Amino acid sequence: MDIFYLFVLLLSCRIQVVRGRLKLSPETLTVLRGGEARFTCSTSYNPWTVMVWLLNGEAVLTISKDSGVLPAIYPNVTAETSTVSQGDSWVFVLKSTERHNQGQVTCDLQGIDRKTSSLFVQEKGSVKITGDDKLAFKGQPVRFECQAAGWFPSPTLQWQVNDKKASRGEYNISTEESGKSLFTVTSNLSVTATRSSRVACLASVSALPTPLQSSIHLTVVAEVVQDGDDCTLLLAVTGSLAALLLLLLLLCICIVLWHRQKRQAKPSPKEAIWFDQSVNGRSLVAEATGGKVNLGYSSEGHTGP
Repeated sequence: MDIFYLFVLLLSCRIQVVRGRLKLSPETLTVLRGGEARFTCSTSYNPWTVMVWLLNGEAVLTISKDSGVLPAIYPNVTAETSTVSQGDSWVFVLKSTERHNQGQVTCDLQGIDRKTSSLFVQEKGSVKITGDDKLAFKGQPVRFECQAAGWFPSPTLQWQVNDKKASRGEYNISTEESGKSLFTVTSNLSVTATRSSRVACLASVSALPTPLQSSIHLTVVAEVVQDGDDCTLLLAVTGSLAALLLLLLLLCICIVLWHRQKRQAKPSPKEAIWFDQSVNGRSLVAEATGGKVNLGYSSEGHTGP
C-alpha cells in the first residue's frame, strides 16, 4: 500500500508540473466588433501532439505538432506561431469579431491540460449634439442636448467646454436599451453664457482607444463689454458722439444745398444792368411818342431805312 500511495503522489506531482508549463494569455481581452482578437497559448512540455482551440465550448481550430494548422471550417479563424514565448507557442487569431463570439476561449492540449480566457466584444455607436451652433447674450442660460446611439455596453458620456471637463452637476444622463441589446444614452448640459466656447460631447467604451466626440460652437454676443461700468459708459459716450457727428454732417449738407439753390435763383450783375437800361430806354421813348411804344422794336442790329 505504501508503494501505491507513493506512486499516486509522484503521478500527481508530475501532472502539476505539466499543468504549470501551459500558459494562455491574456486572461481577459476586450475588443470592438469587427476587430481582431489574439490569444497566445504556450507550453514547454514537448511530448504534446494536438492543440485544440475552443470558442464557447465549440472546437474551431486544430493544430498538430507535426503538421501545423489543420484546415478549418471557419474562415475568420486562424493561428500563427509566436517567437516571443519560449517553447511551443501558438497565437489564436479571431478576425472580424461579432457579438456572438463573446465568451470563453480555451486552449486544450489533448490529454495533457487546458486553459481558458474570457473574450468580450463591444459595439461602437455614434454620438451627436443636436442642433447647430448657438448664439447667446452674456449671462443667458444655454442648453445643449447630446445623444449617443447604438452602443454596447452602455457608453460613458461626458461634456467638455473649451477642452475642460464639465461638472457632473451641470448635465444629466438617461439610458435606454433597444431590442438588439444596444444602448442609447441621452444627456442635457446647461451652462451660463460667459464667453464664446467650444462645447463637445464625448462617448466611449473600454475597448475604444479614443472617445468619439461631437462639438459645436457657442458665440456670446457683446462679450467685449466687461464687468465694470467704465467700459459701458465709454461705449455709451462713443455712440452719442457718433450720432452727433452724423447730425452735424447732415446739417452741413443741407446748408450747402440751400446756398447753391439761392445763388442759382439770383440774377447776375450784367443781367441786372441790361434790364435797367432796357426799362429806362423804353420810358424815354414812351415820353417822346406820347405813350405809343412799339414793344417789338429793338435798336440793336438796325442799320438803316
